[in-house]
Amino acid sequence: MDISSFDDLLQAARMQPEPQRLLFVFAAVELPDDATPAQRARFEAGQGGALVPLMCVDKTPQELASFDALVAEARQFTAPGHDWAIVFAAAMSGTLNKPPTSADAEAPLQRMVDAIKGGTHGAFIPFDRQGHPVRFG
Repeated sequence: MDISSFDDLLQAARMQPEPQRLLFVFAAVELPDDATPAQRARFEAGQGGALVPLMCVDKTPQELASFDALVAEARQFTAPGHDWAIVFAAAMSGTLNKPPTSADAEAPLQRMVDAIKGGTHGAFIPFDRQGHPVRFG
């Protein structure tokens, strides 16, 4: 299935033969302190920057009604001045009709955070603040 929106992700997760747990890492885009003048200019033009994970959460597809519901929940935990720009999503599959628990999701969420910090986020689906997939060039 082609994931062209957050709703597509929810639908795909709900249709899987085994119960799923969705993993989300919210990240900001910041300019590193050691940025060159050219990098600063690109950043000011809305390009470039470094991804900085801010918070993460796991949910079953049934616990999450929509992207707006996820955004509303995230708003409760966003510190002033540290708003997120992108949310990365991944899924965990259960086994034998048993969904993964939040405890099961802790290590994969930490691996997601570490991967995003390291710039290796290709295994995750990034969404912008409107729930549209982001394409990295």
